[in-house]
Amino acid sequence: MPAIVIKVENLGKKYIIGHQGKGGYKTFREQILSGFENVITKSKRMFTGQEVLEGNELEEFWALQDISFEIKEGDRFGIIGRNGAGKSTLLKILSRITEPTTGKISIRGRVASLLEVGTGFHQELTGRENIFLNGAILGMSRNEIIKKFDEIVDFSGVEKFLDTPVKRYSSGMYVRLAFAIAAHLEQEILIVDEVLAVGDAEFQEKCIGKMDEVGRSGRTILFVSHQMGLIAQLCTKAILLESGQIKFQGKVDDAIITYNTKDSESLVYNKEEGNKDIFIKKIELMNVNGEITNQFRHDEAIYIRLIACCKIPSPGIEYGIALLNHYQQRVFTLHIPFSKASRNGDVYDLTIRLQSGLIAPNNYSFYFDLFVPHQAIFDSVTEYFPVKVIDNGSEYASIENYDYGCFFMGYSVENKI
Repeated sequence: MPAIVIKVENLGKKYIIGHQGKGGYKTFREQILSGFENVITKSKRMFTGQEVLEGNELEEFWALQDISFEIKEGDRFGIIGRNGAGKSTLLKILSRITEPTTGKISIRGRVASLLEVGTGFHQELTGRENIFLNGAILGMSRNEIIKKFDEIVDFSGVEKFLDTPVKRYSSGMYVRLAFAIAAHLEQEILIVDEVLAVGDAEFQEKCIGKMDEVGRSGRTILFVSHQMGLIAQLCTKAILLESGQIKFQGKVDDAIITYNTKDSESLVYNKEEGNKDIFIKKIELMNVNGEITNQFRHDEAIYIRLIACCKIPSPGIEYGIALLNHYQQRVFTLHIPFSKASRNGDVYDLTIRLQSGLIAPNNYSFYFDLFVPHQAIFDSVTEYFPVKVIDNGSEYASIENYDYGCFFMGYSVENKI
């Protein structure tokens, strides 16, 4: 059974944020007098053991609060969340850059961290010198670094600038060299923040391949990214942070769905009885588990439930469903006869399943009609149901904002001799 290499227990990180006092602008004389009064007040507080700054000048901000999780040897662990959720703070604590306020962490093994562009580089030293400096900081012997030196240089692609001070490097060159060092010096634990976004698409592909190789070798990876396709491609487990706390912890696909899912109540169309005899009463989008959502992996089926009321006989009436892309161009249209629905009096209840793996990752919206072809449209729903199809590990996942088109087209190779 794999050993636990990282254990985090009740971790918290608090910052004290200072605020400028109210009262507007002060004259130069008022500022001097105010400063003199503050010195006297703060001196009194210091000697009486009170807080030096006034209460209204301070605010406690918990970047992380009550965080607990375990990572086992060989895990490929994603950390996701929106900006300000606490992801970078957590990585800095795990990398021993920042001390926690509460709780504790236990780490078994050497850690290589790639958190910010140029972290750990000495600006005046050359790329060559920084390879040896970083290797030493990571606990590697000189002989170990020499054995990996050529691989690092080749991977980074900065050979021409190896003897140039890194202060002259671009941000992309920084990332190339820093990642190459961290990934090739064979630490037991590799921690990578969002810095890969600085590199170009080709280098990102190389990084993804190397991280995949590192993961398969049994080493542990912690990876932070806003690109859910990369998280799905590289990681097997994930935690979702929200406002400094863990909102979800478990399988990576479930974490991504939780990250992307909005309040389910806002995703249901409901219409009360009105003056119309024929109208759409309810619409729901669901996943395979029957959960209401508008976020789907590209390899996941989309279920649509349509409930309509028909109070008068209307031969030939159909449900109409259209999917529009983000340019509001029609991707496909479905016409489904009422006869396909389950009927209970005037209520017609229909659930359909859209094939998985066909709709390419992107933002779309659904359009619904009740109509008789070439005769009449009885009801339409156009202002609801934006839907997002998420890349959870296709061959294009590493390319941010890649335009897939609208479909993943299946194919077979039939070579003829």
